[in-house]
Amino acid sequence: MNEIMHMDHSHPTVPVTTAHAAPAPAEPLLDDVSIAVLAPDHPGVTPRWDLAPPADGLRLLTVRAEGVPVEIRLTVPLGDATGYWHPQGGWRRTLVADWAGRTRAGLVEGPAAGCLYEHSGATLLTFAAADPVPEADVRFGVSEENDTHVVHLSLPASAEPHRLLLVPRAPSVAAALRPLRAWFAAAHPPMPVPDAARLPVYSTWYAFNQDVTAAAVEAQAGPAVDLGCGVLILDDGWQRHGNGRGYAGCGDWQPDPAKFPDLAGHVARVRARGLRYLLWVAPLLLGPEADCHDRWAASAPAPATVPGARVLDPRLPEVRRHVIELCVSLVDAYGLDGLKLDFLDEAAVYAGDGAGDVGRAMAGLLAELRRALEAVRPGLLLELRQPYTGPGMAPFGNMLRSVDCPADATANRIQTLDTSLLAVGGAVHADMLMWSRTAPVEAVARQLIGALHAVPQISVRLDEVPPAHLAAVRFWLGRWLLHRELLLDGTVEPGRPDELYPLVVAARGDECLMSVHGDRVVGLDFTAYRRIHLVNGSDRDRLVVDVTGGGGRVTARVHGPDGRMMADPPAHLPEGPRPLAVPRGGLVSLVLTEGPR
Repeated sequence: MNEIMHMDHSHPTVPVTTAHAAPAPAEPLLDDVSIAVLAPDHPGVTPRWDLAPPADGLRLLTVRAEGVPVEIRLTVPLGDATGYWHPQGGWRRTLVADWAGRTRAGLVEGPAAGCLYEHSGATLLTFAAADPVPEADVRFGVSEENDTHVVHLSLPASAEPHRLLLVPRAPSVAAALRPLRAWFAAAHPPMPVPDAARLPVYSTWYAFNQDVTAAAVEAQAGPAVDLGCGVLILDDGWQRHGNGRGYAGCGDWQPDPAKFPDLAGHVARVRARGLRYLLWVAPLLLGPEADCHDRWAASAPAPATVPGARVLDPRLPEVRRHVIELCVSLVDAYGLDGLKLDFLDEAAVYAGDGAGDVGRAMAGLLAELRRALEAVRPGLLLELRQPYTGPGMAPFGNMLRSVDCPADATANRIQTLDTSLLAVGGAVHADMLMWSRTAPVEAVARQLIGALHAVPQISVRLDEVPPAHLAAVRFWLGRWLLHRELLLDGTVEPGRPDELYPLVVAARGDECLMSVHGDRVVGLDFTAYRRIHLVNGSDRDRLVVDVTGGGGRVTARVHGPDGRMMADPPAHLPEGPRPLAVPRGGLVSLVLTEGPR
C-alpha cells in the first residue's frame, strides 16, 4: 500500500514499479550493467543496439528504432550502491525506490544523465544522452522486487539513431563525468568565455531586491571595484512595474523612470569605474500589468510556475523574433556588456503537450540570439542559471550560476560543485552572497568559502557593512583571484555527492587547495604537491592533517577570516596525524622546502 500512496499520478498509465513494466529481454552491456531496449508504443518494432569500442574514456551506445520512440533500460546489481547523482537531483542524492525516481530532462530542464556509485565513491553506472536537446523522461531507483538499481530512459522518435554515452567504472563521480564533459565540449563547442566572466561580480539582488535606484547602484560601484569585482549585475526591479516580488508586470522591459531616469548614462558611469555591466531580463515572462500584454497574450497560453506571469511559447516564430529583438535592443540602447537571462526554464511548461519539442525551439532561439547579440557586442557576457546550465546550453551562455540559496553557504558549495561536474566551457558562478550586518566575521568568511570553487558574486550594501566584513571580503576575494586558475581550471575532486562534499580538492601541477567543511582528517602528501593551501570552513579552530610520504620542512602562513596573520604552525611536519591551529574561516598555506621530493 505504501507504493500506491507514493505513486506519481501524473503518469497514471505507468506501472507503480519497474518490475511490473512490460517485459523485455536483457543482455550484458558494460561492467555489471545490463540493457534492454524496446519500442513500447510499437510492438512490431524491435530496436537494435550496438556498443562502440572504447574511445577517450567512454563508450557510445547506438540504438536504431525505425524512427519511433524508444525505451532504454539499464540495470545494475545493487552490490554496495550508496547514492545516485543526477543534474536535477537537488538534495535527493541518496538511493530512492523506483516508484519515486522520476524526472523530465531537456535543454532547459537539465540533461538526461546520471551516476550510480558505491560506498567507496567508485561508480557502478554513468550515462548521459548524447543529444541533450530533446525532451526525455527518466525513471530510476532501486527495484525492490529484483535487488537492482534501474534507469529507464524514454526518448522521443527521431530520424537519427538514439545515442547514449556510457563511462566504464571510475574511482569517483567526478572522475567518471570528466570524459563526458570532454565529449560534449567537442560535440557542442561552448561560447567563448571572456576574462570578465571569470571575475568576481557585484549583484544588486539580495542587497536591494526590487527597491533599487541608479544612485544606490552607483554608490556600490566604487567599493565593489576596490574589493576586486569586475562585473556588476543590475537585477530585477529596474523595469517599470518591477515591484511586489511578483512578475505580473513583466513584458515591456522599459526602465522605471523614477528609479533609472537615464539608464544609458547610469550604465556608462558604472562602466567608467571599471565594471562590466549586465542587466537582468526574463524575456519569456508576460504579466497582465504590462502594456504589451494584450498584444502577446495569445502567444502565452500557459501560466508560469512563478507568481503573476504567463509564459511566451518559444515554439512560435513570432515569439522567437520578439525575444531576439528585445534583448538586442536592451544591449544596444543602454551600452550593456551582456544580459542575465532568467527563467528560461519556464519554457518547460509546454513540454510534452504534443505541439512540438520545446528544447529544439529553445536551441534555435538561443543560437540566433547569441549571433545577434555578438554582432552588436563583441566579448558578450550571458548568464544562465540552474537547471539550464547543462552541456546543451554550452553554446548559449558563458556564466553558469547556481540556483538561488540566500545566505546558505552549504547549498552554494554543493550547487556550484554539482554544476561544475557537467559544465562545459562556461565559468560556474555561485549564487549571490549575502549576510547580516550583525554577523560575526567568521560567518562572512563562511559565505565566501562556500563559493570558493566557483566565481563569487557579492550582494550586500558595501557602503553599510562593518569594516571587519569588508576586510574579510577583500581578503577572500584577493585569495580567490590569486588562486583563480587553480580553482576554476584545476582538477577538482569533491568526493561523494551524498556526503555533501565536505572535503574538496582542487589540484593543478604541484599545487593544490583543499577546502574543509566538516571535522575531517585531511591527507597531506608532499610527494604529490609542493604547495598546499588548507581552507577551514568547519566549526573548529583547528584542522587535523595526516602527513604521508615522509613529511618534511615547510614554510607556513596562517590567516584569520579577515586576513590577519596568525601564529604560524611548526616548520617541520613529520609523517602521521596532527592538529594545525587554523581559525574557523581562516587559511593556512604550506610550501615544502625540504622533504621527500
